[in-house]
Amino acid sequence: MSNMKKETTGPMAAGEGASASELIEARINELSDWRGDTLARIRALIREADPYVVEEWKWRGVPVWSHAGILCTGETYKSVVKMTFAKGASLQDPCGLFNASLEGNTRRAIDVHEGENIDEKALKALIRSAVALNTAAR
Repeated sequence: MSNMKKETTGPMAAGEGASASELIEARINELSDWRGDTLARIRALIREADPYVVEEWKWRGVPVWSHAGILCTGETYKSVVKMTFAKGASLQDPCGLFNASLEGNTRRAIDVHEGENIDEKALKALIRSAVALNTAAR
């Protein structure tokens, strides 16, 4: 991985008894800057693309969205919000959203930096493709 340091403070401590959705909401609120806004927008787009998505909280503080398996994660770093798609290398990306973790055989990621716009239509299509890949595998 890169030399980015993942933000690991906050809702993990409040995690006792809280649902994954509550923990993700707490992370978004805790960030209170462009990263929180970006993570909130990504979360909304994922939910729009797949109304049946399941929100999870894994690996001591990583928001995860699943449907018949992991679709993607939403990690926050000091200078980037990273969406890592578990099976990204198997997904078509006609709009070229993937811009990180391109060397692996399995995962692909999208790094969103401050001030960057998200191609909402393309991201929703990518989410739907990830759902189709996961459900076809079952």
